[in-house]
This record gives sequence, C-alpha cells and structure tokens, in this order.
Amino acid sequence: MAKEPRVWQRMLSGRRLDLLNPSPLDVELDDIAHGLARVARWNGQTIGSHIFSVAQHSLLVEAIAHHQEPTMTRETRLAVLLHDAPEYVIGDIISPFKAVIGDAYKAIEERLLSAIHLHFGLPSVPSAPLKRFIKRADRQAAFLEATHLAGFGREEAMKIFGRPEPLPRQALALLEPWPVSHAQTSYRERLAALAVTD
Repeated sequence: MAKEPRVWQRMLSGRRLDLLNPSPLDVELDDIAHGLARVARWNGQTIGSHIFSVAQHSLLVEAIAHHQEPTMTRETRLAVLLHDAPEYVIGDIISPFKAVIGDAYKAIEERLLSAIHLHFGLPSVPSAPLKRFIKRADRQAAFLEATHLAGFGREEAMKIFGRPEPLPRQALALLEPWPVSHAQTSYRERLAALAVTD
C-alpha cells in the first residue's frame, strides 16, 4: 500500500502547516516574516547585490495603497500587507509560469490566505472591492519593480501592468533591494504594528 504523501511543512517556529487544510492556529507572524524575506520576486532576475524580496514588495504595495487611500483602516492596511503572505509557504510563482500550469495552485493559495487572515482577525475572504484595491496597488508596484529592477522598458511594462501613477519619494525609496535581515525585520515590525488592536 502506497504511503500517503506529506502535505505539511515544518516551520522554524515548530508549527506544522498543512497545505490542504491550513489552520489559523499554525500561522505565526515570525514564520511569515522569515519566509517572505527569503522569497525573491521576479525569480531573482533583478539588479543589485540583494534579492528584491516578497517582504519588501509587500511593504511597497502597502505604501502605494496608503498613498492612493490615506484614510484606509488598520484592517485594510493589514490585508494589503498580507496580500502575498501565502508565499512564505508556497513561494512566489511568476505570472508566466502561472499561465503555463493553470489555476491548480489557486485553491491552496486561497486556503492559506484564509487561514492567515483568520489568524490576524480579518475576514477569511477579502471583499471584492478590497481585492480590486489591492490589485491596483500591486500592479503599480509590479510596474515600478519591472522598470527599476527587472530590466523592462517603460513601454513594455505599461502594456503588461498599466500606466503608472505619480508616487511620493518615500514609496520609491522602497525599490532599493535590502539585505534579508533588514527586509525580515522591517516586515515583521510593520506586521506586528498593524496586528495590534486597540
């Protein structure tokens, strides 16, 4: 009789996160920060001495979202910061590869995001308007990363990601790739600050 395949990952916190049935109880802030700081955007095909991590990308998306909607709630900012959090478990699958493999990974990604949201006291599924808002900021970040870090020309990037919007210098400063330790600490501190309720 064939042995059942292992579908959980051991985290450094000691948690065993089940990919098919993830529990909010097995989600840990430190595991997320640790993992996202070590996952490279653009499959690592970016300039600089350091990877541009998903942790740093998430901070950039939150900064862009805040610029677009300065009055957004703490919960909205938290949802924005966590938009790619499942990648601490499954990695960052680039869009061209997603097109090749289809949507098989989507169900796992959605289950993980739901468990993460519940862990942090958010609704398990973001509303449709919130998803659109996050996607808009995410595409803006992708345009900036593509043109500043990943070798895309402006015209090419506009065809793929849309026309960019003017952004403040503080947001653009987040495009300089950080060492892993700095990305991990910065993301962890921001996530911890937003996760604290009044």
